[in-house]
Amino acid sequence: MRGQASGPASVAHRTAATPLLDVAGVTLRYKTPGVVITATERVSFQVDTSDRFVLLGPSGCGKSTLLKAVGGYIRPSEGSITIKGRTVTEPGADRMMVFQEFDQLLPWKTVLENVTFPLVDARRLGRREAEEKARHYIEKVNLTRALDSYPHTLSGGMKQRVAIARGMAMEPDILLMDEPFAALDALTRRTCQDELLQLWDETRFTVLFVTHSIAEAIKIGNRILLLSPHPGRVKAEVVDVDTASITDGSAGRLEREIHDLLFAEPAHAE
Repeated sequence: MRGQASGPASVAHRTAATPLLDVAGVTLRYKTPGVVITATERVSFQVDTSDRFVLLGPSGCGKSTLLKAVGGYIRPSEGSITIKGRTVTEPGADRMMVFQEFDQLLPWKTVLENVTFPLVDARRLGRREAEEKARHYIEKVNLTRALDSYPHTLSGGMKQRVAIARGMAMEPDILLMDEPFAALDALTRRTCQDELLQLWDETRFTVLFVTHSIAEAIKIGNRILLLSPHPGRVKAEVVDVDTASITDGSAGRLEREIHDLLFAEPAHAE
C-alpha cells in the first residue's frame, strides 16, 4: 500500500490534461549474448511544462535506459512515448541530453564554440545570432570568463555547466539529464545543483533528471518517480516537493520515507 509522505511533499498520482511528455506503458528490452534483458516493464508517467521531474531508483532499475528512450535513442518494445502529442521515434532538437561523462564537449572547440555549434549546425540561427545566444546561456551558468577556454583546461564541474548551457541554448521542450553531477566531488556537486535550481527559477525550463541519490532527488525535483530494480517498475510518485520549505529535519524524514517506499518488501498475506 502506498504511504503518505509528511511535510513538504506527498505521495499521489497526478495527471495533466495536456502533458508535455507522456510515457505510457513503456517496456524496454535489449539483447545480450544468449538472453533478452527487460530494463523496464510497463512504466507510465507524465511530465508537465516547467516540471523538475526526477527518475529515482537503484542501479539496474532502467532509469538511464528510460531516459535514452525519451531522447529517441531506443525504441520501446511495448508502449509509447509522446512529446506534445507527437510519438518519439528518433532524437530531435526538442529534447537535449546532458550525460554524466565529462567528455561530451568537442575538445578542439572553445566553450563559446561548443555552445554555438549546435545552434548553427541545426540551422536555427546565423553565426552572429548563435554566438549572442550562446554568450547569454554561458553567462547564466557563470562561465563568462571561460568563453575562450578549451575543455581540457576546465574542471569537471565547469564542463558539466558548459553542457547545460549548450542544451539550454537550443531551448528544447525538455532537458534530459542523466546523473550529470554523479562524478563530481560533494562540494562541486552541491554548487552545480544550486546553479541548476537558480537557472530554473529564472527560465522555468522543463527537466527530466535521473539520479540514484535520494538526497539529490529531493533537492532537484518537484516530482519524483520511484522505480524498482530488475526490471524497473513504478513503485510510487512523490509529488509537490517544495524545496524552498524543506529543512534539514524534514529532508531527513522525507529521505527515510522514500527509502522505505523504494526498498520495503511487499507484505504477504498470512
